[in-house]
Amino acid sequence: MSLLDSLSTGLEARREQGLYRSRLVNEGAQGPVIRSGGLELLSFCSNDYLGLAADPRLVEAMCTATARYGVGSGAAHLISGHSVAHHALEEELADFLGVERTLLFSTGYMANLGVLAGLLKRGDIVLQDRLNHASLIDGAQLSDARLRRYPHTDMSSLERLLSKGQGKDVLIATDGVFSMDGDIAPLQPLAGLARQHDAVLMIDDAHGFGVMGERGRGSVDAAGLDPSEVPVYMATLGKGLGTAGAFVAGSDDLIESLIQRARSYVYTTAMPAALAEATRTSLRIVAEEQWRRDHLVSLVGRLRAGMRDLGLPLMHSDTPIQPLLLGDAAEAMRWSEGLRQRGILVTAIRPPTVPKGKARLRITLSAAHDEAQVDRLLAALGELAA
Repeated sequence: MSLLDSLSTGLEARREQGLYRSRLVNEGAQGPVIRSGGLELLSFCSNDYLGLAADPRLVEAMCTATARYGVGSGAAHLISGHSVAHHALEEELADFLGVERTLLFSTGYMANLGVLAGLLKRGDIVLQDRLNHASLIDGAQLSDARLRRYPHTDMSSLERLLSKGQGKDVLIATDGVFSMDGDIAPLQPLAGLARQHDAVLMIDDAHGFGVMGERGRGSVDAAGLDPSEVPVYMATLGKGLGTAGAFVAGSDDLIESLIQRARSYVYTTAMPAALAEATRTSLRIVAEEQWRRDHLVSLVGRLRAGMRDLGLPLMHSDTPIQPLLLGDAAEAMRWSEGLRQRGILVTAIRPPTVPKGKARLRITLSAAHDEAQVDRLLAALGELAA
């Protein structure tokens, strides 16, 4: 059987195992209520945590900038695609975080590939939490470094691995907020171990930036760490900030090295300048509108209290990511479909995104939700559990 002939067999196997994935075709803007297939659905599966993806101020900023810069950037940053809008956003992100410099990437996935494959070399060691995002794992595998993964948030295991890596250049990489479990990495102990063993600490703060910390500075700030204790910091712009893209923050030497060596930066067309301008507006809103984070915290508490009353097994998380662990992939799909029949959209997360036996509903909250919408979700879950 040829490679292409085997594809239909593989697809059928996925269907039988309850692992087949289908795309939802959204007919409008992101928000608490979306339209798909002619139906309105109350959505609890977006990463638009602060409700900015369709904010009129961002729309206006992007439209105005499009009239000035056009739609496409036309080239990579190192050719002719780097505009004053990109440059201003990089400087404003650096000032916001209190670091020397930042560097924009088109996506968070590309940022992690660029950092790990660009900085690591043969003979180096990279240590990663077992539940890290796929992009961190793939970036390590693209490099020539030796990848070792420690059990989730297990600092004793990490310390043993660090002790074995003496005499080598070691990088520790972890999610700040874990995307499927919603829990937070033990950042203070991680920073302490990195100092003790002369290792470099890298944090992927895709789900913390904008949402946590003073003025939304992220999980590192929320943990009370100085930016210097996390020499390599990556965050995305398409979640808390509501736009798209990503950046890496750190020292001048780090950023200059990535400009020279990160293939996913060097060989990629720059994001549209208009998108950078929209993100500049979003960054100002994130810094100024604390009510968004306060409201989100309140909604998380309301959901968790309601789930406790229903006797449903939410995993431990204080973040907008609230996983309802169901175990079996088919069972997760049954609950997801049951919610959709009630006009509510919550995605079933199944292997290989999560380990076998750990399928779940990944409920995500947004500052754009209101209490009545959370109560409607709770009522629907109560019906399914009955």
